[in-house]
Parts: sequence; C-alpha cells; structure tokens
Amino acid sequence: MTDPIADYLTRLRNAIQAKHRVVEVPASNLKKEITKILFDKGYILNYKFIEDGPQGTIKVALKYDTVNKTNAIKKLIRVSTPGLRKYTGYKDMPRVINGLGIAIISTSKGVMTDKEAAELKIGGEVLCYVY
Repeated sequence: MTDPIADYLTRLRNAIQAKHRVVEVPASNLKKEITKILFDKGYILNYKFIEDGPQGTIKVALKYDTVNKTNAIKKLIRVSTPGLRKYTGYKDMPRVINGLGIAIISTSKGVMTDKEAAELKIGGEVLCYVY
C-alpha cells in the first residue's frame, strides 16, 4: 500500500456511504492521531484501539443524525499525497469552508488541526480536509 492515510479516509468514506455504524481499519500511529482529532472535533461517535497482532486495528463508530439520517462528516478530502506533498506555513494556513471545517496538519509538534497549528505558529504537511 503506497498511501495508508488515503486508504483510511476511503474506508471511512465507503462506510459512511453504505450507512455502516462501525468501520475497522488497520492501525498506525498517524491514523490513531487523526482518529483522536476526529473524535475531539465531534465528527465520529467513538473509537477503540485493538491490539491484535503486530499492527492492531482501530474500530471507529460513525456519528449519524437520528432525525435526518445524515452523517456528521460530509466530505473527507486527501490533500497531500506521496507523489505531491503539500506544505503550509502558519501564515498561509488553509481555511476549510471559511472555518466551518478542519484541516488536519502534521507538524513537528505532532498531528493537529489548522487552528491549533496557527495558534502555536508552526506549519507542516496538510494531510486532509474534513467537513
């Protein structure tokens, strides 16, 4: 697999499209950090890290609106790919839907949202947009 982050986002996208409640993805430290950010910002209902074997898995419970049957995540867009990396400084931080969405940034201080990176005045690689 050449791009595990794109695979992670695609599995989430496919589970949302199929209206699944839970999706399992192979674990990595970067995927765990992205999952924690999605949970903290209210895009997923819950998550669980399962240590089975050398890699482990992440169980993600997707969040749906009970009235309208819509998901909390409208779009997951991969920005930086292995073939074309996208970096940003803290002054040029991307704004997703005028601040309604989040951009997940991999910085030297760890994985964080665009707003947190701008507050700390550090840039990094733009991994994905979520809204």
